[in-house]
Amino acid sequence: MRTTRVVAVALVCALCASVPPTGASEGITEELYQAMEWRLVGPFRGGRVTAVTGVPSQPHTFYMGATGGGVWKTVNAGHTWANISDGFFKTASIGAVAVSLSDPNVVYVGTGECPIRGVTT
Repeated sequence: MRTTRVVAVALVCALCASVPPTGASEGITEELYQAMEWRLVGPFRGGRVTAVTGVPSQPHTFYMGATGGGVWKTVNAGHTWANISDGFFKTASIGAVAVSLSDPNVVYVGTGECPIRGVTT
C-alpha cells in the first residue's frame, strides 16, 4: 500500500515537471497596473499580530491584538480599524483576544506575548 502511494506521488511529480508553464502573464500589460493605487489596509502602527478573533453573529467585526500597538477593532471587515485600548491598558503588548459567545460586547484581552523571542516588545 505504501509503495503504491510513493509511486503515485512520484508519477504526479514527474507529470507536473514535464508540463511547461502556461503563459498566464502574457495577457497582462503595464496599462492594467496604472489604475492601481496604494492604500492603507490595516492599522497605522499595529506591529506584529499574535491574536485575532471575530464575532460570529457580526461577520464584519474583528478584533486584533498587536504586540506593539494594543487592541484594534474593525466593523467593516478590515476596511478601517480603530484602536480601542488606548487609555485602558498600562501595556501595549497583547497576546490574546477573545469575544464572549453569550455577549459580543464583552471582549477578553490578555497581555504579554506568547511567541518566544530574544527581545520583548
